[in-house]
Amino acid sequence: MTVPILPGAEIGVLGGGQLGRMFTFAAARLGYRVAVYAPDDDTPAGQVACREIRAPYEDLDSVERFARSVSVVTFEFENVPGATADAAARHAPVRPAGRVLGTTQDRIREKAALRRLGLPLPRFAAIESSADLGAAAMHVPGPSVLKTAGWGYDGKGQRRLGSGAELRGAWAAMGSPRAVLEELVPFRSEVSVVGARGLDGSLAIYEPTMNTHVDHVLDVSVFPAPIARRTRDAAIEVARAVLEGLDVVGVLCVEMFERNDGELLVNELAPRPHNSGHLTIDAHACSQFEQQVRSVCGLPLGSTESLAPAAAMANLLGDVWSSGEPNWPAALADPGLRLHLYGKNEARPGRKMGHMTSLGSDAGAAERAVRAARAALLAGKEGPWTRR
Repeated sequence: MTVPILPGAEIGVLGGGQLGRMFTFAAARLGYRVAVYAPDDDTPAGQVACREIRAPYEDLDSVERFARSVSVVTFEFENVPGATADAAARHAPVRPAGRVLGTTQDRIREKAALRRLGLPLPRFAAIESSADLGAAAMHVPGPSVLKTAGWGYDGKGQRRLGSGAELRGAWAAMGSPRAVLEELVPFRSEVSVVGARGLDGSLAIYEPTMNTHVDHVLDVSVFPAPIARRTRDAAIEVARAVLEGLDVVGVLCVEMFERNDGELLVNELAPRPHNSGHLTIDAHACSQFEQQVRSVCGLPLGSTESLAPAAAMANLLGDVWSSGEPNWPAALADPGLRLHLYGKNEARPGRKMGHMTSLGSDAGAAERAVRAARAALLAGKEGPWTRR
């Protein structure tokens, strides 16, 4: 039996972004200390952590010293190098394990793992070199998306193709990377499920959320997802299969497409709290961040019970600041609005600066409220969300 890591211990986090910031708040509320390791200082997570270590992820000696100083290590984004996770694991438990990180940060490995688990996927072809281009174009001959195998998120490293005939030129223009060619899926909605798995194998899985994107970046998430019961059950079963099949200890999100017939296809995995799960901070008994703390420390998982019939979350990108300081009083005039800002010093177009959450009597009411609050915040300013 594994001895739990009790409150009062220090948790190490690789990465200093907003996910680490919200994790730190959850950990502090449970009585833990948090140390952040990142290549920058004054990071969103470092601003609220007990310690902030600034060093490159490639400095493995510094990583090992960091791991020796904490009781357990987790990460807040998946682009931590595998060697970094391995170095930390020599001195402290790393949860989720480095093998989970290695699987999910490479689309070829991720899709191979999902296929081994028997989960539904879009038609795809792996491209390791130019020798694979011909077979890939034949396997996915119609409209498709070419995605780099690694280091891609929020639409980065992707190119839409009209047919397989465009593959060779597109692949060369992207710098001839290892890549995945994936059929362009006609879908009714995009759905995600966040779940946690404990050291003892216990599971805590949230109800699915429905997500809308603008320019490949998550714009609004709505809970509960307005989908059929059988689709809801299938989405939760997919999340369970992934958490157990990859032997995850921690939090993981599964992003899925809902086809027009209600069937699901897995898009990708995120082995940490997810943007679509931010609404759990305000809308659920135990947030995705508290679940991460509990799971990596070996504590019992918390309840996924919702505190309101529905909730909606809207991202705040740097575009909101393009014409000056946002109109915070106007947005906060709604007494039910929850505002979360990430402490980032520079607002740039497309950069995630914060989010808003509204609770409601139903999903439609919650979504209308959060969109209205963001519109009040913008006070007539233009942004990517105004193009919907």
